[in-house]
Amino acid sequence: MAVRKNQATLTAQEKRAFVNAVLELKRNGGYDSFVTTHNNFIISDTDNGERVGHRSPSFLPWHRRFLLQFEEALQAIDPTVTLPYWDWTADRTTTASIWGADFMGGNGRSSDGQVTTGPFAFSGGNWALNVRPDSRTFLRRQFGASVAQLPTRAEATGVLAIAAYDAAPWNSASDGFRNNLEGWRGVNLHNRVHVWVGGHMTTGMSPNDPVFWLHHCFIDKLWSEWQKLHPSSTYLPAAGTANVVDLAETMKPWNNVTPADMLDHTARYTYDTGF
Repeated sequence: MAVRKNQATLTAQEKRAFVNAVLELKRNGGYDSFVTTHNNFIISDTDNGERVGHRSPSFLPWHRRFLLQFEEALQAIDPTVTLPYWDWTADRTTTASIWGADFMGGNGRSSDGQVTTGPFAFSGGNWALNVRPDSRTFLRRQFGASVAQLPTRAEATGVLAIAAYDAAPWNSASDGFRNNLEGWRGVNLHNRVHVWVGGHMTTGMSPNDPVFWLHHCFIDKLWSEWQKLHPSSTYLPAAGTANVVDLAETMKPWNNVTPADMLDHTARYTYDTGF
């Protein structure tokens, strides 16, 4: 069984293995399909049709399945690789080890946001963007330009204390754990991290930045912690709700997996420590 680790505890070899698998997935053409899939499922509250990946109860099980699919793609390249997570309540600075030249690389330059350090710098020749919001083919970041601080541990702990998974109207106006974690309500956790990193992380094509996977792995870990804290609470809505995915309904684009299938991850992976 895979054990997902805090990126801050990875050995140099574990970092290299993860980075090399990501680069190979990019080289063989598999990586860009994940960028396309994510961008296709950024559906707003005003769109007609079923909300799946965002602003919806299925935000968490959808991304759990998405992460698993990505992890499996990396493991097809290197079976030793598992997804690491970025605990942004602890590693909160622009000089944290996650941004080292041996791992995610650092901030974008001030002139155009281009990331110039690390394995995903355009100048290295291994990370040209093919699925992108404009003509620029380089990865962009702007740490702290639009929001000054990453979420704190106290803020995350407060969200974990919310007992109800979700509530009507099942969108960005809803109360409950899911929407407070996603960030449309309350202290703003998930969304704030995307905005703090800036650049491509603020777009529907956010998986262009490999830190996307470490961020969402931590979101998944927080959901796992919430599940342990509230064993009598579960995914909502259960059934019969228009325009959202109920517990036993299939999720696009897979059409063979439901939120119910994603509730228990322990047969597939665990996390190294509690929160």
